[in-house]
Amino acid sequence: MDDRNSREALYKTGLHLEYFTVAYNVIEASVSLLLGGIASSIALIGFGLDSIMESISGFVLIWRLRQHSQVSEEKEEKIERRAVRFVGVTFLILGAYVLFQSAKKLDTEDSPAPSVPGIVLAFVSLTVMPLLALKKYRVGREIQSRALIADSKETLACFFLSLALLLGLGLNYLLGFWQADPLAGMVIALFLFGEGWEGVKQSYEDE
Repeated sequence: MDDRNSREALYKTGLHLEYFTVAYNVIEASVSLLLGGIASSIALIGFGLDSIMESISGFVLIWRLRQHSQVSEEKEEKIERRAVRFVGVTFLILGAYVLFQSAKKLDTEDSPAPSVPGIVLAFVSLTVMPLLALKKYRVGREIQSRALIADSKETLACFFLSLALLLGLGLNYLLGFWQADPLAGMVIALFLFGEGWEGVKQSYEDE
């Protein structure tokens, strides 16, 4: 009985972590897209689009954790495959958009304005993401949830994405190297492509 209660408590912890992840990503996406529009920064816009997709992925995982004992495993996996495939395709589309816009800005020399708030946003994300990823990984390992463990790795990947954003915005602000912004956008686009391809591939392999 104690083991069952402990396991249920861990599931609740996992849910709370995902609630926080979704709320944080929604706020991060809103701020990033707003700042990106103001500064004409494709790096910030790409970062915001990624945060939107991370929120959708978080909703899928919340559903899984809430329904872990209420629906059949077969039905649960079928719905998750469809959701993962949808998210994967969307990642690919957004990756193509960010890559195109980044290349266009380099070609037309459309330099973005420096964004101090964007730099602050990147710093906050660099602080939050590793701690959140570690907590998710520990809980996922305890309840043997492959989905939560995979999500912890995705959260950790956001740390490196934030680092690319910080470098792009920081070089533009400190050195006036505006090309760093669209180059950071290209790094983000490659990440989106990688996540999208992995999601689509996995959804078909699991069938």
